[in-house]
Parts: sequence; structure tokens; C-alpha cells
Amino acid sequence: MLNNFCSPNLTCTNPKKTFRKSSRIILIRELIIIAQKIMKDFRLFDIYDFLTDDDFIRWVQEAKKEDNEFWNNWLAQHPDKHLTIEEARRILQILTPRKSAIDDLEKEIEVKKLLDTIGAQPIDQPEPRVLHISHNKKWWYAAAVFFIALAATISYFVLTRNATAGKFDYTSVTPSKQLVENVNSSANPVRLVLPDESIVELSAGSRIAYGNNFDSSQTRDVYLSGEATFTVVKNPAHPFRVFANEIVTKVLGTTFTVRSFNKDSIIQVTVRTGKVSVYSQENTSNSETGMPNQLGGIILTVNQELLYKKSNREFKKTLLQNPVVITRDTVDQKTMVYDDAPLEKVFAQLSKIYGVSIVYDNDLMKKCTVTADLRSEAFYRKLDLICKAIGANYEIIDGQVVIQSNGCE
Repeated sequence: MLNNFCSPNLTCTNPKKTFRKSSRIILIRELIIIAQKIMKDFRLFDIYDFLTDDDFIRWVQEAKKEDNEFWNNWLAQHPDKHLTIEEARRILQILTPRKSAIDDLEKEIEVKKLLDTIGAQPIDQPEPRVLHISHNKKWWYAAAVFFIALAATISYFVLTRNATAGKFDYTSVTPSKQLVENVNSSANPVRLVLPDESIVELSAGSRIAYGNNFDSSQTRDVYLSGEATFTVVKNPAHPFRVFANEIVTKVLGTTFTVRSFNKDSIIQVTVRTGKVSVYSQENTSNSETGMPNQLGGIILTVNQELLYKKSNREFKKTLLQNPVVITRDTVDQKTMVYDDAPLEKVFAQLSKIYGVSIVYDNDLMKKCTVTADLRSEAFYRKLDLICKAIGANYEIIDGQVVIQSNGCE
């Protein structure tokens, strides 16, 4: 038995050492792949993003164990993406060439067809020229046809979207109206006071416009290009509306931020206090968004934000990256020191301080208790510590915290 791999002109190597080294290299490579996946936010991907992503393509084409585990877990956490994922998989599978495996029976059939064809031809007839197309070439021709059709489809949707989006652009809407315009050409935010005493903090490179009869019309309408934070004077009878490209944000009285630069692919609406509703201008009538004392569309509350992806007109509601404390009751914040406290009490207090909805199975987790000092921790750090204490985990779904646990003994 040979213990080493030897060659007359080479130094012998120990196969066990080589195997260990190779295993470490494979493990490191897998860890790098996992880290790269985590850095991407697949939640914001549409079907075309998945079709051009190397990690997704490798999963569909190679179906490696680690890729299957990652994507199955990710889909379990984001069930709203199942249809998009399946459509992208189907397209990639169509584009992936299949290996030609011809068994003996198929060979016999093809040979018989060839002999029959030769026997049917006159002897003196010159052999016709035949253009042979290999399996690979056939696939490339099919792929070319598919890509042409796909490109035409993409072009149609892009042109349609651009035409729709252009209809609501600031530069398309404002010229036909009699408006007062404010432009911030400086490098710092500018504070403005509207005729109804509402306050606007207009970011650099941004502009807003509003009507001459702003404080006397049925709706208080503002047109925005860029980013601005609004602190709106409450007046339910006269809704405050911000038109920002494809979306309109309606409030009765609150503090919120809208970011909608033309160069950005995503429009963001962030709520600091109160409540707002967000509509798509394309799918909502002007009378609906102008109804007094009523909020419809997608409702956002404090510490929530809405992301509108322009490419596929998709809304996504989530929490802020760093939710802020909203309660003025400092007693609640100072008493976030728990010693074997019931989980229901901890979650109720956390929800009150941040204004965030926390969803969990109270019956399943009624025996869970928490011992921790959470006074100086940020919101997500608080959640991490609580979940670690009770053996649970959480995810953000539709702007809420959803707790998953098997309960406590």
C-alpha cells in the first residue's frame, strides 16, 4: 500500500494533509459565498435582478446543498417572493442547455430513418446539400429567439413605465399650475413655513411647489422633487398631500419625510410621528386621496417606512433601521430593568415606547420570562437580547415585529 503520492521527479506528498488543506479551502470558500449572499438585500430584487445575479443562477443551475439550504430558508422568511422566484427559475431553466443523452433505441431509429431516406433517392440524382444543425446550435438559435422576445417584452414594460412615470414627474405636472416654488440650491437643508403654518425642512438639491390658495383650498397640495421633512399642522377637514413622482402621501397632521429624487430607483416615505397613507397616483383617483377625515391606501405609523420600487411599481412596508423612542413618559424607559418578568409585560412596554406592533403567540409563550437590563440598548438590540433569553427569533413583516418561538418550559 502506498502512503504517499510519489513521482520520480517530484517530492512525495501526504494525501491526508492534502485532504485536510483542501477541506479547509472548500469551507472558507463556502463561508465567503454565504457572506456575499447576506450582504445582498434580495427583498428588493425583481425578476430581472434575480436573472442577472450569480448566486441565484448558480442555485438554479447547480442545486448545491448549501445553496438549497440558503434559498429555502430565505423563501420561508419571505413568502411574498415565491412567485417572483419561480418565474425567474423557469426562465433560467429554459435558457440552460440540456445534455443530449441518446440511448440505443433512439440511435436505431435515427439510423433506420437515414437508410430509408437513402434507399428512396434515385441513384443518379445528385445528393442534395444538407445543412446540419448541432444540438448546441439549435439551443443557441432557440436562446436567441427567446432573448429577442424577452428584450422586446422588457422594452415594452420599460417604455410603458417611463411614459407613466413621466406623466407624474415634477417638471411635467407643475408648469400647468399656478404655484409658488421654493428651490434649495445650497448644500444645507432649508427651513420653510407654508401658509398654513406647516413646516418644511427642504434638503439640498430639492424643490417644492404649492398653490397660491394653499391655505384656503379643499386639499393642501405640495409637489416635491427631492427630499423634505414635513411637520404638518393638523386639519382633518383639509388633508395635506405630497405629490412625489408616482406616489402621493396624504396626512391629516403628523411629521414625516419623503425622498423622491428622479435619479433614485426607490421612493421612500418615513413616519416620525402620527400616521400617513400612501397611494399610487396611477391607480388612485384624485377625489379618493382628497377625501377629508379619511385615510386609505397603505397606512404607515410611527417608526415605519414605505419603499416604492419604480422598476416594478412595488410597495414594501418595513421598520426604520433605527427606530426612535416616541413616548414622553421617561418612567417607562427607566423601568426597563427586568428580573424574571413575564414576557407579555416586556413586549407591551417595548411596543409602547417605540410605537411598534409586536406579534407573538401569547398562549404558547405565557411561561416565558426575561431577566435583563435594556435601558441603554437600541431597539433591535433589545429584541436580540429578549429573543436570546427565551430561545426565540424574530423577523420584520409588513412593518411589524413577528416573534417565532417553540415556547418555554
